[in-house]
Amino acid sequence: MNSMMDSLKMSLSGFNDHIYTWILIPLLIGAGIYFTVRSKGLQFRLFGKMFTVLGRSREAKKGQISSFQAFAIGLAARVGTGNIAGVAVAITLGGPGAVFWMWVVALLGMATAFIEAALAQLFKVPWRDGTYRGGPAYYIWKGLGSWRWGAVFAVALLFTYGIAFELVQSNTISNSLNEAYGWPTWLTGLVVTVLTGIVILGGIKSVARVTEILAPAMALIYIVIALAVIVMNIDHIIPVFTNIFTSAFGLNEAFAGTTGGVTAAMMNGVKRGLYSNEAGMGSAPNAASTATTIHPARQALIQSMGVFADTMLVCSATAFIILTSGLYAPGQEVEGATLTTNAAASALGDWIQPVMIVLVLVFCFSTLIGNYAYAEVNMDYLFPGKKVGNYFLRFVVVAATFVGAIAKLGLVWTLADTSMFFMAVINLVAILLLGSWAFGVLRDFESTNGEGAFVAVDNPYLPGNIPDTIWTKETAGQEH
Repeated sequence: MNSMMDSLKMSLSGFNDHIYTWILIPLLIGAGIYFTVRSKGLQFRLFGKMFTVLGRSREAKKGQISSFQAFAIGLAARVGTGNIAGVAVAITLGGPGAVFWMWVVALLGMATAFIEAALAQLFKVPWRDGTYRGGPAYYIWKGLGSWRWGAVFAVALLFTYGIAFELVQSNTISNSLNEAYGWPTWLTGLVVTVLTGIVILGGIKSVARVTEILAPAMALIYIVIALAVIVMNIDHIIPVFTNIFTSAFGLNEAFAGTTGGVTAAMMNGVKRGLYSNEAGMGSAPNAASTATTIHPARQALIQSMGVFADTMLVCSATAFIILTSGLYAPGQEVEGATLTTNAAASALGDWIQPVMIVLVLVFCFSTLIGNYAYAEVNMDYLFPGKKVGNYFLRFVVVAATFVGAIAKLGLVWTLADTSMFFMAVINLVAILLLGSWAFGVLRDFESTNGEGAFVAVDNPYLPGNIPDTIWTKETAGQEH
C-alpha cells in the first residue's frame, strides 16, 4: 500500500512540475505583463496612493469588515513558512539571483492582484450577516454567466485551502516544536486545534479581528529582526546587491556552475515569488470582496500593496538575513528555515533562535485561519443561505488541524498542488476575459483622482451594466 502511494506521489509530482513549469508559471507571468501594460503600470504610478488608501482603511460600520481587516486576512494567508523556509530553499537552489526574479514577479503580480481584487469588489454580493461575499467564483458567475464554472473553482479552493493547506500548516507547527523542544505532536495538535476552533467559530468576522492584529505585528517584528541583522552586517550590503544582480543574469562565475546559472536563478525565484504572493491564483480576492469601501479600486490598491508587503518586504527580509550573514555558499545542502534561523543567530546571538521558531509558528497559525476565511467565502457560494455549510466547514478545518499535526501527509501536499493549478488556471482565464471591467474601474477611480464615489449603473467607463449590483446611485458614497 505504501509503495503504491509513494509511486502515485512521484508520478503526480512529476506531472505537477511539468504543468507548473510549462503552463501555470508562463500564464501568471504573461498575465502580469499584460495587466501592467494595459494599466500603464498602475503599480508604479499609484504606488503612493496605495499608502494613502491603506492609511484610511480602518473604518467600517459595526458588524462589517474594514478594508484593513480584509488586507490583514490576505496578508495572514500569504505570509507563512514559505516566506522563511521557501526563500532559503530558492536561494540554495538558484543562488542569490533568485531574489532578483522573485522581485520581478512580485512587481508584475501587483498589477494582477489589482485586477482580481477590483473584480471581486465589483461583482460582490451582500450577505446575511451584513458583510459581503465575492471572489473568483462570484465574478465567474456574475461576470461570465457561469455558475457551474464558479462552482468548479469553489470546490478546488475548498480542497486546497480548506483541507490540504490546513493539514500542512498544522503539520509544520507540530514538527517544529517536536524537533526543537521534544513536544509530543498530539499535544501540539490539541492546542493548535483548540485555538483554531475558538477563532473560526465566529466565522470571517472573528478571523478578521484576530488577523488585523496578528499579521501586521508578526510581519513587522520579522522585518525589524532582518534590519538588525543587516545593521550588524552592514559591510556586506553592497556585495550582496552585486551578487543578486550579477547572478540573476549568469554574470557571476561562482554561481553559474554550481547552482545552474541564470536558468536556476530565474526558475527558483519566479516559483517562490508566485507561490508566496499568490497574485493571480484566485485566493486573495476572496478576502478582498468582504471589505466595505466607497470604490472597488480602493480595495484593489490595498490588495496590490499586499503583494508588495509579502514579497518585497517579508521575503526580501529573509533573503538579506541569509545573504548578509555569510553562511550561504554555492552548492550547499538545502536547509530551509534552519538556514534562515542560523543566519539570524550568527549576527544577533543564539537568543534569536527561539524567537525565530515562535515567528514561524505564528506565521503558520495566521495562515491557517486566513485560509479558513477563503474557504468560507466559497462554501457560501455553493450553499447560499444555509448555515449548515459553514458549520460543516468548521468541523472539517478543526479535524484537519488535528490530523495534520499527528499524521504524515505524503500525497496530500502533492494533490493540493494539482488542485491549486486548476484553481489558478480557471481564475486566470476569468480575469483575462473580464479585464475590461477592472480597467473601467481603474479609469473611473483616476477620473476623480481617487476621491469620487463609484456607481456601476450607466457608468461610461464600464463595458455594460451589472444585474442586481450593489454599486447603485442610491448607495453612492456609502461604505459598502
